[in-house]
Amino acid sequence: MERTLVLIKPDAIQRGLIGKIITRFEEKGLKLVGIKFLKLSDALLNDHYSHLADKPFFAGIRRFMQLTPAIAICLEGLDCVETVRSLCGITKSREAAPGTIRGDWAMSIQANLVHASDSIETAGKEVARFFDASELLEYQSALTSTIYSEDEIG
Repeated sequence: MERTLVLIKPDAIQRGLIGKIITRFEEKGLKLVGIKFLKLSDALLNDHYSHLADKPFFAGIRRFMQLTPAIAICLEGLDCVETVRSLCGITKSREAAPGTIRGDWAMSIQANLVHASDSIETAGKEVARFFDASELLEYQSALTSTIYSEDEIG
């Protein structure tokens, strides 16, 4: 099973959308294996957004991400990375499809409620950046056999 990272951003925290966002993932059938509420340090944000560090808008991203604490969650499931990205919708929220998290509740590129890993490789790095191995829990979900077919879960 794949794992991926989702950050619930300050705009979602301020707007009281934490539960609704997590519910979207749970109702889809993804398993929550890690969750934490944290203040994002400069060092963590510099590492996480290192690919944007030389952009003129980077300082604004860092300020935005430090407006409130954020919530980091690790989700698990088959094709989890792509499934989460589909549920989130495209980054430019005004153009995100209705029925997606961003399409239903966001209007901005930056204030777009969530960050989601963009590939399996990135997900591995991002999960490790935000969670120690001991913070990710292994457990058998009672719902697995109703979410996936026997062929899918082997």
